[in-house]
Amino acid sequence: LIIAATTLPIHLAALAPPAPGREALWVPWLFAASIGPVFLLVSAQAPLMQRWFSAHPAAGEPWALYAASNLGSFAGLIAYPLLAEPLLSVRAQTWAWSAGYALLIAWVAAAAWARWTAPAAPTRAEPAQAVGAKRVLAWLALAAVPSGLMLSTTTHLTTDIFAMPLLWVIPLGLYLLSFVPAFSDRRALANATQRAAAPIVLLAGGMAMGSRSSGSIALALASVVLLFVVAVTLHARLYALRPDPSRLTLFYLVMAAGGALGGAFTALVAPLAFDWVWEHPLLVVAAALLLPQTPLLGWTRLEGMSRAMVVATVLALVALAGFAAWIMLGLDPEDDRLLVLFLALAMAFSGVMVLGRRWAFVAVLALTMIGRGGFDTLETSLSGARSRSYFGIYTVRDYPESHQRMLSHGTTLHGMQYTDARSRRPTTYYGPNSGVGLALARAPALFGPNARIGVVGLGTGTLACWKQPGQRWTFFEIDRAVLALSRSRRFTYLDDCAPDATVRLGDARLELGKLPPASFDVLAIDAFSSDAIPLHLLTEEALRVYGRALAPDGLLMVHISNRYFELEPQLSASLARAGWAGRVLTDTAAHQQGLSASVWVAVARDEARLARLTRGEDKWKPLLNQPGTRPWSDDHASILAAVRWRNLIGKVF
Repeated sequence: LIIAATTLPIHLAALAPPAPGREALWVPWLFAASIGPVFLLVSAQAPLMQRWFSAHPAAGEPWALYAASNLGSFAGLIAYPLLAEPLLSVRAQTWAWSAGYALLIAWVAAAAWARWTAPAAPTRAEPAQAVGAKRVLAWLALAAVPSGLMLSTTTHLTTDIFAMPLLWVIPLGLYLLSFVPAFSDRRALANATQRAAAPIVLLAGGMAMGSRSSGSIALALASVVLLFVVAVTLHARLYALRPDPSRLTLFYLVMAAGGALGGAFTALVAPLAFDWVWEHPLLVVAAALLLPQTPLLGWTRLEGMSRAMVVATVLALVALAGFAAWIMLGLDPEDDRLLVLFLALAMAFSGVMVLGRRWAFVAVLALTMIGRGGFDTLETSLSGARSRSYFGIYTVRDYPESHQRMLSHGTTLHGMQYTDARSRRPTTYYGPNSGVGLALARAPALFGPNARIGVVGLGTGTLACWKQPGQRWTFFEIDRAVLALSRSRRFTYLDDCAPDATVRLGDARLELGKLPPASFDVLAIDAFSSDAIPLHLLTEEALRVYGRALAPDGLLMVHISNRYFELEPQLSASLARAGWAGRVLTDTAAHQQGLSASVWVAVARDEARLARLTRGEDKWKPLLNQPGTRPWSDDHASILAAVRWRNLIGKVF
């Protein structure tokens, strides 16, 4: 613990940025180099305390201490976004954590002294029973599946249901809480959860392959309930297979290895192996394989003809489940809710009836998954419409009746192109009445025929079709999968309108810093149309990077459209502190086919330069200024103040 303290205070290791496509390996290496030593030691002291506790002759079973440890982890998890992040800067957080680490060392030393001076435990009459390989593998599997399912649930929620602010806290919090009833001395909650696990896995897990959600809170709730029930059930099985306390450290070592294995599969292997969140239904099936299989009503104990009749009935119910799944392929969950619910309940009943026959239970679950959206998800993958990278899952869908091709990331539209003669027409957030459309249309008048244009965020490349002869364009894109969509002719904006444009792969802030000062006349920051906010592109330090990259009379355009975050006051506060002038234009795009509502902010070094753009246009309005709003910086940025709680609550209820 003391040696690891030499790496404090916590700071990011000075690693070179990753090569495009290597982010999945670079990020864990960054974490290991930055916080690896102290993280390892803090994690390791928890089982150590239990081992010392169990060595005291007056001690009882030590396992409840693990439940208390995870309850503390949950409290810390919730406290961070609600208290630590809003109230403390990053620098203050690192020093506060260092102080807490020093206090931990003192506590561990005190515990060591108490153990040193305590009487020795009595010698066992018989040696502890050896732990076999089969039991170790069971520990490994029972730890790996909930860990992987926690991460896959987070990805599934934010990709195919909706990206709610701080949504990642919920699956992780429930995962930590699952250890509390599972390792508690009081078994009532764990036992009740285990009894309810099978029907919940069939009902909620049956939706795990759906990929065309409309953002239903019911689906989100089902996903998190499924995670909690599975985690409690499998962790309770871990508790049931616990060894003698003398083997406690081996038990926790295997548990940790299982958790790391599940996390590595979901976070590192799956993005490379799958084009969708296929790890989620796979882990739900794995959970079904590990669930306790207690037969309903004890029918498997029947003999002779009675048992044969029961088996025949059960097989008929399984056949009914398969038929129902086939019928459900043609149903719309929104238009046929009652019928879908009835069939889902019938299939869940069939699955409960075959409890005790693991293969039959898993078969019913698989049929339910296929029937409830799985067939469509599988068909989309087989068609090649999806691509996946470390940064997200992208789906390209064609709509022949309207001659449209759309790119989406879960429930968020990222761009659209017409597939007919209108293929070069700017669409969605980039139409002629949008802020960026007006700015780029006036670029020749403002900066001459050889204007230099920079765009952060490629997307489908729609903005490329605002390029005019003589202009030099540069795009900044962090995800090479997005670039491939434009270069493979899935979307042709870039090739048709700006074939000579430069595309720089990598984090835009870092790439902009590599360029000479005053490289652009217009710089468009288009990284905020999704519900996820890359905060480091909106901080005061980021504005300084943009100011360096812009010519003295240059124009900065920032896209701040967002469903759940009000970014205008934060940006206004940052601009005021930097001494920049800004105007905002909200384009409702009402009743215009192919266009989407958007909010763009135009920024210049002073009002005179900004007036050159906004002159004659009454659509440009002063930025919303909320007194007391603190600008975001690299050292202090909290999203809580920017959450649109009315939109969020409306979405939930």
